[in-house]
Amino acid sequence: MQDAHGTFVWYELMTTDTGAAKAFYTEVTGWSAKDSGMPGVDYTLFCAPSGEQVAGLMTMPESASKTNIPPAWLGYIAVHDVDGSAAEVTSNGGTVHRAPDDIPGVGRFAVVSDPHGAVFALFRGLEGDTPPTAPMGTPGFIGWNELMAGDLETDFTFYSALFGWNKGEGMDMGSMGVYQIFGKGEAMFGGMMTKPATVPAPPFWTFYIGVDAIDAAIERLTKAGGKVINGPMEVPGGAWIVQAMDPQGAGFALLAPKR
Repeated sequence: MQDAHGTFVWYELMTTDTGAAKAFYTEVTGWSAKDSGMPGVDYTLFCAPSGEQVAGLMTMPESASKTNIPPAWLGYIAVHDVDGSAAEVTSNGGTVHRAPDDIPGVGRFAVVSDPHGAVFALFRGLEGDTPPTAPMGTPGFIGWNELMAGDLETDFTFYSALFGWNKGEGMDMGSMGVYQIFGKGEAMFGGMMTKPATVPAPPFWTFYIGVDAIDAAIERLTKAGGKVINGPMEVPGGAWIVQAMDPQGAGFALLAPKR
């Protein structure tokens, strides 16, 4: 079995209105939705058109609501040892927001952030962490993981030490700095850059959901109450992207092979 340590294995939307969010994302992305079936837990599973489970949906914890944390997507990264990795996060300047805990019948997780505040989760499943795979941009799959970092070089050092990530191509974005592709070995699955001063939010992760065509997806997105933040734009390799916000205020992005 492939060693999944350091790869994104799950994505989760925590929001204020799960019913509205379910309707929005199934309309925009082509996902189907079903209850997780976990006793006493209100948790929805999003599935790609091909049937694989690709993401989860849940109501924001009361503690987040009280501190005015907005709805957001959270990426889960596989590790060999959640407790040990959480300790590494702290020792390397990050923060543990939810201490390692068990999800009965699923695995163990912790919610943490890097030294500049971008939030992510550590995860080890009970039955292996290898996620369903598909070529980047495959409709229904989240195929790209992007960090607007507090500082590219120090944050890359943090993630590389924690997960074994290595640098791919670095793309010169002029006055915006370098957009650094990253991954494990030869498999590149994300990019990061120092967050431009014009972006008011704290450092954050954005996840790109594959769709068939970007213009049709934008039409569905706006009709369903979402908002385009940036794009559409063509990126190297001929793909098209758009960055957006859902009706509850969670940021996300779409990726398509054609306009």
